Amino acid sequence: MGLLKQVRDVMSRVYEYRLNKWLVDKQRPRHVGVVLDGNRRWAKEAGFTDVAHGHRVGARKILDLLGWCTDTNVEVVTLWLLSTDNLDRPIEELGPLLDIIADIVDELAEPENPWRVRHVGALDMLPTETAARLSAAALRTRGRTGLEVNVAVGYGGRQEIADAVRKLLQQHVETGGTIEELAEVLDVDHIAEHLYTSGQPDPDLLIRTSGEQRLSGFMLWQSAHSEFWFCEAYWPAFRRTDFLRALRDYAIRHRRFGS
Repeated sequence: MGLLKQVRDVMSRVYEYRLNKWLVDKQRPRHVGVVLDGNRRWAKEAGFTDVAHGHRVGARKILDLLGWCTDTNVEVVTLWLLSTDNLDRPIEELGPLLDIIADIVDELAEPENPWRVRHVGALDMLPTETAARLSAAALRTRGRTGLEVNVAVGYGGRQEIADAVRKLLQQHVETGGTIEELAEVLDVDHIAEHLYTSGQPDPDLLIRTSGEQRLSGFMLWQSAHSEFWFCEAYWPAFRRTDFLRALRDYAIRHRRFGS
């Protein structure tokens, strides 16, 4: 059994080397969005009675992913950690999950890490303590110049668009404008300027793990021209090889941007 594992490890390293070599000078995504799916199922199939263990292992995997993204010159990563629908889960399940999320975001904001953290989601829908920890983590990283990491917590695509329109209306009224005046000039750029990801490029590549082939409302507005890549592996089992395969598939696609 030990010898078989060694052979598999060698083959995996060779395959990864070939992927890296092939990707040299190929088109790369600037912004990658990831739906980190399958933590609970991974824990159950691995025999853990506490499914929160899957979320803990999945949280550690985020550190690996950010390293891979840095190595491949990705500029922005959006991680969907908790949807607005998840906020309706029983408190005995939601409480530990929120703690795990806040802990990993705090770790991302540690001084030794180069990443800039940005919360994307509805802060007012989160428990006060969780919202405060996420906001504080983002504030601590504001001056950094490394990979920009969007942590989508309390996030829903429809909620984001509704919030953007609400902010747009409020801003217009505060400047003394009327709804009729806004209706005459309103275009997609006005709404985009008020999304959670305002100022960032739209995602070029969206990855979802666990075999599910749907977005479930993730970045509804921003994904109009994104490339999608679905992976069978549960998030805690996601490997660097899987990430490189996603980049390879992205590189060989002819992007039409709706045409």
